[in-house]
Amino acid sequence: MSKFIVAGITQLETIVKVKEIPIKYEPYTGERDTIYIAAGGDAFNESLALKWLGNDVEFMTVVGENEDLNIFNPSNRGVTLSTEYVLPIIKETPMEVLLYDTRRKAQRFEDLKDIRNASYDMMLVDPLVPGCDMMVLSNVNFCRPFISRAKDNNKKLAVKIHSYKRDKEIYNEDFLKNADIIYFNDNTIEDDPYDFVKEMAGKYDPEIIVLGQGENGVLIYDKYKDFSAHYNAVNSKQIVNTAGAGNALFACFLHYFLKTGDSKISIHKALLFASNYIGYMGTSNGFMTEEELEHWDNLIWNPRNAM
Repeated sequence: MSKFIVAGITQLETIVKVKEIPIKYEPYTGERDTIYIAAGGDAFNESLALKWLGNDVEFMTVVGENEDLNIFNPSNRGVTLSTEYVLPIIKETPMEVLLYDTRRKAQRFEDLKDIRNASYDMMLVDPLVPGCDMMVLSNVNFCRPFISRAKDNNKKLAVKIHSYKRDKEIYNEDFLKNADIIYFNDNTIEDDPYDFVKEMAGKYDPEIIVLGQGENGVLIYDKYKDFSAHYNAVNSKQIVNTAGAGNALFACFLHYFLKTGDSKISIHKALLFASNYIGYMGTSNGFMTEEELEHWDNLIWNPRNAM
């Protein structure tokens, strides 16, 4: 079991399954089991995934001043996240509406409210940093002070870049320059994937870059193993919901990378973890325990063991 500090964006999400992206205008559409509302966001989903995998997780985020924190722990879920470090200090909790189709195409409508003005109480963080193995951050303003805490205490720092835009890159340089592991999603990246990863590696010198590519899988760069490689997505279930798949994949990768130090093993496990996740509705469902993941990994890649 590893110890993680996870800090970043948490949102209230409305997820809508549609026939295809882009959507065709229709004045009314009525479909059963196609709309789902729950908590979500980078920090929440990553914390939940890491918790399911058996880790000790300190979940740190900010929400609306009148938010009911019970939304983070529905009664029918198998694990509980501590909300001790969920601070209700902004006017409203950020919100997102996500449309997705069965091809893993998605369209997001995001309202971050006043989260950009939030300041996290670092006195709550400082006593916890020496005991953690890794810090996982979103590139949101209130997470910037976490960077120096990780560096000063020689802790591994992983950063998920939320909606990368080249013209906004300068605002994320402190995250990019200090991260050991960086996750990007290719939704907003128009460059050739290998060229983009090579550019980011040359500019910021991280140990690992993971570029999520949706239905096309993932591209991973490893500085010390000196390789860049593409891995296809694993299709183990019918696709029910793709929202949050990148968070699931990234969290599982971090879990196994801390455990094994091997990026190839870690991305292999993470792709299977994410493939199970997208077979369930909602961004906080479909996670496996490590035991379950190892079981399915063994069955899929070692079919003789299923006999």
